[in-house]
Amino acid sequence: MRRGWRGRYRNNWNRSNKSNNGPCRSDGSRSFNTSTLSGSGASTSASSRAPANQAPIIIPINSDKNVWKLYFPTEGDPPNTDVKENIKTFKSYIEKNRSLFDLEKIDQNRSVSLDVQALFSDEEFKNKWSTFQTDLFEKPDTTLRILEFSLHETLKCEYRIRVRILNHEPVIAIANLKVNYFGKLVTIKGTVIRIGSVGLICNSMAFECSSCQSVQAVMQPQGLFTAPNLCQSCKSGHKFEPLLSSPFTNTMDWQVAKIQEIQSQSLSGTIPRTVEIELQGDLVGTACPGDVLSVTGIVQVRGESKGGEDGRRAARLLQLYVEAVSIHSQRNLSNPTLSFTLKDYYAIQEIHASEDVFRLLVHSLCPSIFGHDAVKAGLILGLMGGTETDSGARCNPHVLVVGDPGLGKSQLLQAAAHAAPRGVYVCGASASAGGLTVALGREAGGDFALEAGALVLADRGVCCVDELDKMTAHHSSLLEAMEQRRVSVAKGGVVCSLAARATVLAAANPAAGSYNRSKTVAENLKLNSALLSRFDLVFILLDQPDEKIDAMLSEHVLALHSGSNNKRKAGTHSSKNNADIESSRTDDDISLSKRLRLKPGEVIDTLPLVLLRKYIAYARRYVHPKLSAEAANLLRNFYLEVRQNHQGVCNDGAPITTRQLEACIRLTQARARVDLREEATARDANDVISLVKHSLVDTFSDEFGNIQLSRSINGSGVSSRSKVKKFLEILGRRSHQLGKDVFTRQELKDIHKSAGIAGDPNDLIEAMHIHSYLLLKGSNTYQLIAM
Repeated sequence: MRRGWRGRYRNNWNRSNKSNNGPCRSDGSRSFNTSTLSGSGASTSASSRAPANQAPIIIPINSDKNVWKLYFPTEGDPPNTDVKENIKTFKSYIEKNRSLFDLEKIDQNRSVSLDVQALFSDEEFKNKWSTFQTDLFEKPDTTLRILEFSLHETLKCEYRIRVRILNHEPVIAIANLKVNYFGKLVTIKGTVIRIGSVGLICNSMAFECSSCQSVQAVMQPQGLFTAPNLCQSCKSGHKFEPLLSSPFTNTMDWQVAKIQEIQSQSLSGTIPRTVEIELQGDLVGTACPGDVLSVTGIVQVRGESKGGEDGRRAARLLQLYVEAVSIHSQRNLSNPTLSFTLKDYYAIQEIHASEDVFRLLVHSLCPSIFGHDAVKAGLILGLMGGTETDSGARCNPHVLVVGDPGLGKSQLLQAAAHAAPRGVYVCGASASAGGLTVALGREAGGDFALEAGALVLADRGVCCVDELDKMTAHHSSLLEAMEQRRVSVAKGGVVCSLAARATVLAAANPAAGSYNRSKTVAENLKLNSALLSRFDLVFILLDQPDEKIDAMLSEHVLALHSGSNNKRKAGTHSSKNNADIESSRTDDDISLSKRLRLKPGEVIDTLPLVLLRKYIAYARRYVHPKLSAEAANLLRNFYLEVRQNHQGVCNDGAPITTRQLEACIRLTQARARVDLREEATARDANDVISLVKHSLVDTFSDEFGNIQLSRSINGSGVSSRSKVKKFLEILGRRSHQLGKDVFTRQELKDIHKSAGIAGDPNDLIEAMHIHSYLLLKGSNTYQLIAM
């Protein structure tokens, strides 16, 4: 019985109290689901549960323990011949495989894990109990109790034990879980999206007769309050008082979880199907939001009323739920939903044997998008991820793609979400803070329940966030998840944290509609500098008119709408001019771009999406590379070189910090994982350095195409910084002269004009406001902070 059962059945309880002025009477016990249920009484009592449709089951109270009655209280003793044979068969299996059962663990958990595949493969057991597989599916309740009784007697257990079924097949999709599975044992797989609080469910309750004071115990089927209708001792008592503290009142831990079908298995355009799971005993507390669970349990139904408070004129609905027998959490796997067949291993081996695996994967990611090889390479490395260490440091690289609208950023993110073994795609324009991290809701009884958001559901996977610039109010919710790899919630007395070890692949549009090279990334996006510093790679896509590139792009788009032969011809023709796509790059970057690009006349056979996902899943599960000495030296020299070159230019901050050095290490490990190597070589480090230089060139190029390392990704450009410094000096002098530090926007414009500072005064005022030199006090009124 659930905690607070008087509240759940208060209508029935109050009705019986009014009519009897006592705890219960036989003529008023209809509301307690007895054998005399009829009419409105049955309808009312089932407002929260389906009626049991059976008389109250009396449990005999004996001084000596009857093991048979402990598992079969309604069955006669001894059992029939078939049941005896089945018990004997399973006892012989236990004796033969005694080493499989850990008595200390069984005594601690009061449960036994049983691999049914091992039972099916045992020839002796299979011959003697030939209908075991059918009995387990069709009559799971009786079959499980036979197994539990046999284990109890053979292992000499002191308490009632429960069997936890493992490796039960087949796995049924949640969308296919219909009423034809009612009462049967099924296995489903899904992601936990909601966890309720832990309560108590009553399996049997003791009642005291008001006439003779004798005590009898009554089973409470599915936690539904059931009172006796006749005293077993005096045969005349009809009033009973429930004894909640009696030793014959048996309760058990109880919890409800809700799981949702995996996104990759749900139909597009439909709401993902969910189902509730009831956990009891040692299963309570084993699931967390975001976990992928394999649940084996018995399909049950509960009644629900909609429309009327008392249930008389309400619509009667039945809801399916699964009473869990066993659960298996795949929390530590990045691809818990994928399994590999022999054909998959052959295909992965063939991909690994190709000449350049990295190039093949880059062209297989969203082949409908022309060019952008460096961006695709960064996304592939983000999908692969680095090697996790015992220190708990972040191992998953984050990638940000910034650019003008219409360049395919959203398509690239969607392709990455589909290629990831565990990917979640969200749009920032319609996402909330709770939808991204974790929400704390209330259940019907008033208790709190945790609901997982996108980052928690993408734990050990990839979370693709589109339109990052549109969710300015929720940027702070991403900070903890991107660096500490967890999300915390503190609300209503509930303080907890959930794992969110997800790689964030994000896309954003400039605030002004098109990217302005004279401004930095922070100024173009108006994003928090702390959030921008957490991205390992930042790519900038610009829509620049170019006759050759536009011609190749138009041929590629037309080829997509033509046949495969035309597509190959167009791709061959376009690849001849492919060397002119990118310019103003360093020598290392050009070598990487040339290696990734298709050669003239070359036709590459891209991988299907399913096979690409399998390859990434295999690499993430089985390959854990470490840095070699040569790769570590290359990364260290690159880090020192960039900082040394920047030191002579400006002392206001470095373009590459220790956080970026750690990003280079993660990307180098991901590059080695692409080739399924356990050691990252110097070639991997060179590729990553070229890719990071590509990102630095994009980030630190000004409007004239010059690379200025003093342009910080989080701050202003050199020209903008000098303007800010000059304007601050003038504002400081004017504030000292006038004896005030609050100016209107018009006054600031006049000071800007009189000082003869070039550029738009509105942009300069906005930049000073972003960097906290000016504080907005009211409508077009600013206070000078730095003097």
